[in-house]
Amino acid sequence: MNTRELQKTANEVRKGIITAVHGGKAGHPGGSLSAADILTYLYFDEMQNIDPKDPKKPDRDRFVLSKGHAAPGLYSVLAEKGYFPKKDLPTLRHTGSYLQGHPDMKHVPGVDMTTGSLGQGVSAAAGMALSAKIFGDDYRVYTLLGDGELQEGEVWEAAMFAGSRNLDNLVAIIDNNGLQIDGNVADICTPYPIDKKFEAFNFHVIRLEDGNDMDKIRAAFDEARTIKGKPVAIVAKTVKGKGVSYMEGEAGWHGKAPNDKEYEVAMKDLERIGEKLCQI
Repeated sequence: MNTRELQKTANEVRKGIITAVHGGKAGHPGGSLSAADILTYLYFDEMQNIDPKDPKKPDRDRFVLSKGHAAPGLYSVLAEKGYFPKKDLPTLRHTGSYLQGHPDMKHVPGVDMTTGSLGQGVSAAAGMALSAKIFGDDYRVYTLLGDGELQEGEVWEAAMFAGSRNLDNLVAIIDNNGLQIDGNVADICTPYPIDKKFEAFNFHVIRLEDGNDMDKIRAAFDEARTIKGKPVAIVAKTVKGKGVSYMEGEAGWHGKAPNDKEYEVAMKDLERIGEKLCQI
């Protein structure tokens, strides 16, 4: 896809996020919206051999949502890609729905790893990457972490493991929107400097100054593909709640669903963005 098509797709993914969380009357919109551009780029450009008609294709690239609470973002991009009907998004968290509050690989087509407990996803991703090395497979593994998630010790155990095993088929993306459920990550238990910490664990670090800019996202992943002998960490500066006026930069929208009026405002915001993208 070209940049404009990716931007339009990301905007549709954001609509799906809002639709899902509003329908479920619960969920995590803020960190889903901040990561929507990266998720869109991964599924519509970066990852190879992924096929909605064959979700378990052996040679597919893998994606692990380590910050599993951003499930609305993953579900929306999977629905947009065609893994399951978009009409199912509003059933998020409903009793009997396969779209649980956190991703479940046994029930959701396209989900490569069940996640939710922070820190465990990146560990699983490192294991997948090692497996590919052992068996001579050439698939790549991508995992998305939250910056608040970096407060989990297991993240750094996984980083030490990946760095020591030279897993250059592993790309960890940190959604650095600066906010977690309790407020500013720097005030709660600072993970900074994120780049230097990953470098200390033998990662090649790419500093993505605007993780909501498709061209910059493309450049970061293009660079990641050139790295040999080291895993890659992309530290992506993003805006929590990106695309919805009243959610942007607000920690309060980490894990709260919009009411009917707020839903209408959010969808109008996204409709305006979509219209602007069509005019450019």
